[in-house]
Amino acid sequence: MVRPDTILRNELMLNVTRDAVRSARASARWLGASERPLPDFLIIGAQRCGTTSLFQNLRKHPQVVEPITKEVQFFTMFHGLGERWYRSHFPRLQHGQQTFEASPYYFFHPDVPPLVSSMLPIAKLVVLLRDPVARAYSHYLHSRNLGVETLTFEDALEAEPLRLEAAFNKGLHTRAGRHLHSHFSYASRGLYASQLERWRAHVPPGRLKVVKSEDLNENPSKGYGELLDYLGLEPFTVDEFTRSNVLTNGERIALDTEDRLREFFVADSARLSAMVGWGATWQ
Repeated sequence: MVRPDTILRNELMLNVTRDAVRSARASARWLGASERPLPDFLIIGAQRCGTTSLFQNLRKHPQVVEPITKEVQFFTMFHGLGERWYRSHFPRLQHGQQTFEASPYYFFHPDVPPLVSSMLPIAKLVVLLRDPVARAYSHYLHSRNLGVETLTFEDALEAEPLRLEAAFNKGLHTRAGRHLHSHFSYASRGLYASQLERWRAHVPPGRLKVVKSEDLNENPSKGYGELLDYLGLEPFTVDEFTRSNVLTNGERIALDTEDRLREFFVADSARLSAMVGWGATWQ
């Protein structure tokens, strides 16, 4: 029989070994960081709109080389660490290859557009947008499942303005401010037109592609092909399109809550439709 102190000692040794390997890998990335590329394109949002699925499907393309993590969050959380730190997350590329990242908080965070425009002046940006009511409820379920949300959906919507006011009072550069702003912005993140206008003030329309998540889900081959063309990647057929982070657990939003949210979003959705030429959207 193996003694408990032996098991503990072995576990500690294994943890030390793992930490050493991680440290060595991080050091190797950092030493060569200045020679690594910046991303060719970004998936900037929106959260709970299919960004993880799109990331997984784009990484299957033979010309695309993924970063060490999907969400680098450089422009929202780690900008103070500098360009070299950002470069350390991307691979060295061969001729014709591209790399990217997908941080869906970028689209909503008000400080990000000028930072991206300054550091990545030729990078292409992709925005996925979903029915804002469905997005808001999915966001709520996500926050609740993470254990950060204890209110009902209706009470969380009621509390949202005060929570976001507190976020800005604390400052989005602080962990507490980002926590409030990121986790509890259920309705505010669905005001897509306002966010798109903010991005268009810093990035020309030709470098900012807006895709409706529902269209991509209904006809993934067509939507995927159009994205490859926009990104300057060769045509490629995916054997099976990935669908990630489908989160409902059979729960449905209350009908009266849905009706009130539809009314809340109607003006912004109409403005978005006019901006991107979609016609009637999410009525």
